[in-house]
Amino acid sequence: MKIEIKKSTKPVEYKEAIDFLEKRLVQINQKKLSEIIWILEHPNIYTAGTSYNENEILDKSINLVKTNRGGKVTYHGPGQTICYFVIDLKKRNKDIRKFTKIIENTIIQTLKEYKINSFNDCDNIGIWINHKNKIKKIAAIGIRVRKWIAYHGFSINVNSNLENYNKIIPCGIKDKGVSNLKLIKDQNYDQLSNKIINNFIKNLET
Repeated sequence: MKIEIKKSTKPVEYKEAIDFLEKRLVQINQKKLSEIIWILEHPNIYTAGTSYNENEILDKSINLVKTNRGGKVTYHGPGQTICYFVIDLKKRNKDIRKFTKIIENTIIQTLKEYKINSFNDCDNIGIWINHKNKIKKIAAIGIRVRKWIAYHGFSINVNSNLENYNKIIPCGIKDKGVSNLKLIKDQNYDQLSNKIINNFIKNLET
C-alpha cells in the first residue's frame, strides 16, 4: 500500500492528533490501513517526552501534556510546521537508527532547497543551524516505536513566536538557543510542506 498523505489546514489539538496516530498504528499492525505522513499545526501547547525533568519547566503555569514520545520538553504552536507519521519499520529491516537518519536527512535536504545549511548533532537530537555564529535549534524530533511501527514526528519552526520557548528549557539543552526560518532567511515558505513530503518519501524508498 502506498503511504497516505494527509494535510490539515486548521490547527489540530495535540491529543486528537496523538489518538489518531495510536489508532492508525493498530490498523497498520493489523494490515488494515496504509502508513501515513500527516502535516499539521497545533494550537499553543507544551509537551513532555519520556525523559523530561521537572526542572526543565521554568513557568509552572504552562499548559503541559505528558506524552509517550522520546525526548524532553518542547513547544508547539502557530507558525510551526509539524510532520507526523506512522511508518512500519518491519518493512525497513527494523532499523531505528537508519529511520532516525532518514528523518534528519529529510529536514536537512528540505532546508537546503531554501539555501539554508543545517546539521544534526550526535549529542543533541534535532536539527541545528549556525546563525550569526550561534548554534540554534530549528527542528525538533520525537519518535516512539511500538510493535516495530514508528510514530510521532518532527517539527520545524517557520515563523513561530520564539518567546514561548523562554518558559521551558527546550529539549533540556541550556546552552543553545532556538530559531525559526523567517529569522534566518526571510523568504516564502509556502511550499515547505510539499518539499518535506517529497523528500521524506524519497528517503523512505531508498
